[in-house]
Amino acid sequence: MRFDQPPVVRVSWSPHPDIPHDPRAWPLTIPAVQQVMADGLDLRPGVTFLVGENGSGKSTLVEAVATAYGLSPEGGTAFGRHETRGSESPLHHHLQVQRGIGAGRWGFFLRAETMHGWYTYMDAHGGPNDTDYHAMSHGESFLEVLTRKFDSPGFYCLDEPEAALSFRSSLTLIRVLHDLAASGAQVLCATHSPVLASLPGARVLEVGDWGLRETTWHELELVRHYRAYLDTPMRYLRHTLAED
Repeated sequence: MRFDQPPVVRVSWSPHPDIPHDPRAWPLTIPAVQQVMADGLDLRPGVTFLVGENGSGKSTLVEAVATAYGLSPEGGTAFGRHETRGSESPLHHHLQVQRGIGAGRWGFFLRAETMHGWYTYMDAHGGPNDTDYHAMSHGESFLEVLTRKFDSPGFYCLDEPEAALSFRSSLTLIRVLHDLAASGAQVLCATHSPVLASLPGARVLEVGDWGLRETTWHELELVRHYRAYLDTPMRYLRHTLAED
């Protein structure tokens, strides 16, 4: 089933009246977060990638949008929550998610750093279609989740899913994302992977000191660096390995 609008049309700043926020404190000091506070963020149908360096705010935004949508902040759906150690930022309290007219409520948050806890939760609360994720390798378990949970139109948030994936498995994920977009699903993904970000038709937002800017895969700083490194590794390593 395809919907007239995607699950999330827009994310905007809407301070919670009972939860204080300090614009001088993290995460509100991150340029990308400040841009969302000022201008909001329109989300299109299909796949949107947030690409940037560590600390740029891409994962913070994906986590906050997923949680504001109603998904478990440590990964999973809106219908079951596990918690190991609360580390999410308070940003989600101050975001308003405008849902698409007629869109369904299904969603899934794949958060690489907390999936082990989700696997343990599923040992006790999984359904008949779930498996023993702990019995698999890290990458195999990710692919199993993609196969079993990413199977219908909905809102899918992914935080650095490439962390567990080989090159070939990353190509499998590209196919999953392509098929999701074709089915009418919507994906918001934070990534460091030039492989994932190459998905044809995806929207690419580069995250950095400037905030958020729409760009193309070819223009990404990440892609330029990977190309240069693979062409001549010593251009980088002579600085990295230089004696102090």
